[in-house]
Amino acid sequence: MKKSVKKFYGIVAAVALASGVTGAFAYSAASGSAFSGDGENGQQTEKIIKGKDVSLEQNLSSRPQANQPMQYIDLTTAAERACNAVVYIKVVQNSKTQMIEYNDPFEDFFGDFFGRGNGGQQRRRVQTPKREGAGSGVLISSDGYIVTNNHVVADADQITITLNDNREYSARVIGTDPDTDLALVKIDDTGLPTLPIGDSDALKVGEWVLAVGNPFNLTSTVTAGIVSAKARHLGASRNGIESFIQTDAAINQGNSGGALVNAQGELVGINAMLYSQTGSYSGYGFAIPTTIMKKVVADIKEYGTVQRALLGISGMDLNLYIDGEKAKEDGKKDLDFGTNKGVYVAEVTDDGAAKAAGLRKDDVITSVDGKEITKMSELQEAVTRYRPGDKVLVGFLRDKKEMTATLTLKNSNGNTNVVKANNLSVLGAEFKPLTDKQKENLNLSYGIQVSKLKDGKLKDAGVKENFIILKVNNMNIRSVEDLETAFKNASNSAEQTLWIWGKDPSGKSLSYAILLNEE
Repeated sequence: MKKSVKKFYGIVAAVALASGVTGAFAYSAASGSAFSGDGENGQQTEKIIKGKDVSLEQNLSSRPQANQPMQYIDLTTAAERACNAVVYIKVVQNSKTQMIEYNDPFEDFFGDFFGRGNGGQQRRRVQTPKREGAGSGVLISSDGYIVTNNHVVADADQITITLNDNREYSARVIGTDPDTDLALVKIDDTGLPTLPIGDSDALKVGEWVLAVGNPFNLTSTVTAGIVSAKARHLGASRNGIESFIQTDAAINQGNSGGALVNAQGELVGINAMLYSQTGSYSGYGFAIPTTIMKKVVADIKEYGTVQRALLGISGMDLNLYIDGEKAKEDGKKDLDFGTNKGVYVAEVTDDGAAKAAGLRKDDVITSVDGKEITKMSELQEAVTRYRPGDKVLVGFLRDKKEMTATLTLKNSNGNTNVVKANNLSVLGAEFKPLTDKQKENLNLSYGIQVSKLKDGKLKDAGVKENFIILKVNNMNIRSVEDLETAFKNASNSAEQTLWIWGKDPSGKSLSYAILLNEE
């Protein structure tokens, strides 16, 4: 009898959990004798059958009755506010001439046979087609600052902004941050509608949100859903910073750069991507939280580029590390860290903030300035709020003992200096490709020429007009785009130096060293 009572009681409980109110009434409908029993659970079972379980009665009384109106969340005000502040972005990338390298297997074979010996490497000049794209953006200030995704405006030659009331503007890029996939663009006007910026930290899983954007060129489209997860890492970019808000509000192509809005009409995220096997919405959309966005925007406005603070470690979610070690056939390492949450420190860089503060390999980071850290995406999001030179209190476990250390965060160059937004304008020059006649006269196959020289780093270094640039930091310079790439790489390096080699118009070889970090 005892076994049958327990089994029957378990089945009814399962129905109650699955069927809500209907299941709950199954208790009172059952006869007392069917559940009576003098075993160890007999008295409690009899209380439930007789309706004397207070917690159950309170639970039932708190449920809405059939004749009572259901409460709902009004999203209309939030939707209207968001539609007026979300803009349509059209981008144009003009046709360009590019030099590409490719392997020719016939040249590889016959070239070696006839002594050319270039391994089949061939170069060809190609004309790229004109390209157009579209996305969304969010007005965050009445004087025309707009936040969008970096991938929406990257490499754009023309950017056109259309407001919800069909006003149209040309826009310019103020700054971009590929690591977070954010960009700040500007239109020239005042009194523009904006969205107030909310606190994405305060979002709760299950909370209602709206996704507002322009999917498939369907302008001012609003979809609703809930927050499905927070601090989600997808591994979409190799070195990117990812701590996404996941939502089931429909996000499709064209929604990129649009607004994720809470029920109060506050911006809590910038829609960035969807997860799908078909390329269209399948229930998984992802937005960049405003905690990351606010810092990126503030840095771009003040410095022209993001001041990225680094801990100076590489690592992973602790649970992933433990699972990986367990999967090894010869894994005999002690995997008891005293916790199963946090970030496992796999490596500490020599010139980083963590090593200077005493952190070591195999430590487990559990908090930053009192905020609990359970995985790498949370650690990335926490650190993005700071700038190089800021001090943070890091909590960690070492040999299962709780410890703390104060870290002075550093930049990618291993110091606390402000990183300046360097672009080719600091060189103080204009450039043009070599003509076929110049190549023939100087026996050159590539290079660009300084066509106009103004005040700047090239002039300070002694470079003259008409100087032909052939190499920068051992990279062949075939176009202005190549020079921009070499310049960017040098700007992000520890040395921050351009080693330029080329020829003057007479064919004389010359070289120059340009220090980018000097005033």
